[in-house]
Amino acid sequence: MEHRHAGAHRVDMVIYPGFKALEAIGPMSVFDYANVHLRQRGQPDGYDVRVVAEQCGAVRSDTLMALEATQSLAQMEQEGLGCTVVIVGSRHIETVLGASDALVHWLERVGPQVQRLIALCSGSFFLAKAGLLNGRRAATHWSVAGALQQRYPQVEVDADAIYVRDGALWTSAGVTAGIDLALAVVEEDFGHALALEVARDLVMYLKRPGGQSQFSVRLASQGTTHRSVQNLQQWILQHLQEPLPMSRMAEQAAMSERHLSRLFQQECAQTPIAFVESARLERAKQLLEENAALPLKTIAARAGLGSEQALRHLFVRQLGITPQTYRERFGSRSR
Repeated sequence: MEHRHAGAHRVDMVIYPGFKALEAIGPMSVFDYANVHLRQRGQPDGYDVRVVAEQCGAVRSDTLMALEATQSLAQMEQEGLGCTVVIVGSRHIETVLGASDALVHWLERVGPQVQRLIALCSGSFFLAKAGLLNGRRAATHWSVAGALQQRYPQVEVDADAIYVRDGALWTSAGVTAGIDLALAVVEEDFGHALALEVARDLVMYLKRPGGQSQFSVRLASQGTTHRSVQNLQQWILQHLQEPLPMSRMAEQAAMSERHLSRLFQQECAQTPIAFVESARLERAKQLLEENAALPLKTIAARAGLGSEQALRHLFVRQLGITPQTYRERFGSRSR
């Protein structure tokens, strides 16, 4: 069933000096394309997007671009809040956060009243500092997820989620994930068909497979500073086809299983078993992309997964799609 609003759904996009330009423009474009398609259906605009800042006027982003704020936080509070309020992130969130007490205090006052409050990327720090994320699950950019969890331990940080909805609060991962979240908003407000039309315009998946951890396991291993852990990671990548129980990895690293697990977690923010699984998933994805005719059973074996069933289970659990669907989307014949 398609959902409808009686009138235009107002979206207040809150920015400040140094905001991430793409995080503002991306969702704004989604809502604009939604309006275009609604007009083509003979329907009124679904979204009325406004740019809001502490003071009205031009606000410089993290690029050469600036946006014109037509409403101030005080005006918005006096005249009434939009149905949706979006807090944009910053690439220098710690610096910006220290200079944005007015925004945090404003969120403390009005946050609980907002029908749908969204924080994009590191914008989640503003919600956390205002106490709005206490006891809630939240997403943010992978590079600051650890800092968010450490600074605000009452927040349940999901470091791999593209976006998270917890009641009236929505949070997203970095930069382009704001577009994913905006598409989800359109789908909730006006139905799947409209959201899909907008996604096609933007040449995006309506729901992209996988999470933030889709960056290369091999590249991630190169960022490890501890020599013993780095050597073990490289050895694992060279022996993925073989059984890799914890006991064998501990023996290779010349340390106890307990010590290895603790050290690996400290260095890599994941267990050795989780690293092996990520590496095997990446190997399987590569084989699916490059070998259109290779049987799934063979791919499973080469990735060290043992069986086609294990391969399917891993893909569905980690990416939300089957290996065959992944091949159809990303394989060489689909390009």
